[in-house]
Amino acid sequence: MSAERPTLPPVRLHTEAELARDALAAPLLARAVRLARWAGPGTRVGAGGELVEAQLPAAAAHLGLTADEDGAAEASEAWRLAVDTGLVEVEDPADEEAEPGAEDGPGEEAEGTVTAGENLALLTGGSPQDVLAIWLDGLEAAHADATAPFFDDFADLVGEDGSIDFDALDWDPETEAEFLDGVLGNLYLLTVSDSAAGDAPVPLPALAASMIVPDDMGEPTDDILEQVSDAMMRLDDQFRVLEPIGIVEYQPVDEALLAEEGEDATPPADDDDVTRYGMVKLTPLGLYGIRARMLDAGVEAPAIGDLVDKNADALLGGIAYYPEDAARSEVELWLARRGAGGAAAELLDAARGEDPQAPLRRLHCQQALALVGAEAEPAVRAVLDDAELGGLARVWLAELGAADVPAPPESMIFWLAVDTIAAQLEADGDLDELQGLVEGLSGQHSGFFDEVWRVDHPATADVLEAMGRLHSDKKLAKDARKAAFKARSRSGSAG
Repeated sequence: MSAERPTLPPVRLHTEAELARDALAAPLLARAVRLARWAGPGTRVGAGGELVEAQLPAAAAHLGLTADEDGAAEASEAWRLAVDTGLVEVEDPADEEAEPGAEDGPGEEAEGTVTAGENLALLTGGSPQDVLAIWLDGLEAAHADATAPFFDDFADLVGEDGSIDFDALDWDPETEAEFLDGVLGNLYLLTVSDSAAGDAPVPLPALAASMIVPDDMGEPTDDILEQVSDAMMRLDDQFRVLEPIGIVEYQPVDEALLAEEGEDATPPADDDDVTRYGMVKLTPLGLYGIRARMLDAGVEAPAIGDLVDKNADALLGGIAYYPEDAARSEVELWLARRGAGGAAAELLDAARGEDPQAPLRRLHCQQALALVGAEAEPAVRAVLDDAELGGLARVWLAELGAADVPAPPESMIFWLAVDTIAAQLEADGDLDELQGLVEGLSGQHSGFFDEVWRVDHPATADVLEAMGRLHSDKKLAKDARKAAFKARSRSGSAG
């Protein structure tokens, strides 16, 4: 039943149906679908699956794009996504059987043929999960495009054996991918850590600085600022590529600003200018997509609802370090799948234990039982004599307003006080609130520290040491430290 602190806070995702609708509305995927439906037996592609240049104007016109290089480039990008996501199938000319009279003429490149892919039908007739799986393939393709280098003449980079000379590009694909993944990870963390901050776009300079500026650096050096500026411009290009797949809302760097500064977008010195340097925000679909990529990479990225089918042990362990609102939401979903009486008994049983997380499980158990309500009373009364749960049960019944709640023995009062503070210490709660709890509990009983060191609880000594650090009354803080020493001596002699 032990719990580990999750790498990231839990994310609240939209439903799969909502996310699938967002995926279908993503501009790049929508264009890819339109081209896949437009393509037919007469559509000709090159050996790499790309539309031949002669077909690009018609493709751009079908998409309502401009009849220029930009329109052709966007049509080509949408076609590549259709190929990468299986919306169309391309037969390589090398795999086709030669037919009489079908040989390519002198100087002509072999062309492949196109048929509709199986995934095209899934986008309209499949489940939301099918749509999202196809969209995730599209995200992978867009991510690869975003980290690809820019070059003028590709032929100069291809060696005799057909391999690409990356050294000539001064480009490391793994490093580029890791950098972008790190930026997206930071953006994800900013979005899920604070609901208020998550609703606002993040300035591009701040995002770039999060990857470049060391945490312990005070005033950034000129070299660091130059690196941040370079990273901003890299990210500006990359977010322009990623926005059409639907993972971000992006306000690009102001091109007039680039012209003003000679293509050198130095990070702003004041907040008034920050929006001109680019603003980015993850969409709900982006949260889903970045989380999926992190899970594939082995990163623990929990989502609310992950524990709905788990037992009470997994629930209380899983929410141990969740923020309060997230923990409540997870418990509500869990309870909705179970009968109240059975759920209460299962929660109480899972709250037992002497491991370091046990006090926190008991705290979350008490909060979960409050959501069950009066239907939990029989299960709670059944543990009134339990050494670990009896104090919790009495507090819960009193808060419910139940009658005939037996008074706790003094030993149970002290044990519950230690357990309550131990839970808050494990949760790393607000320091001021914890100090108030420490002073409130110790102030309820005269001679508190003369008695509490005898409590048979695994965390007694640690709790008393913490009370000694936190108590604002110097005399009582000293009494707490003395009591901690006695508790450790008692524990050592008992061992």
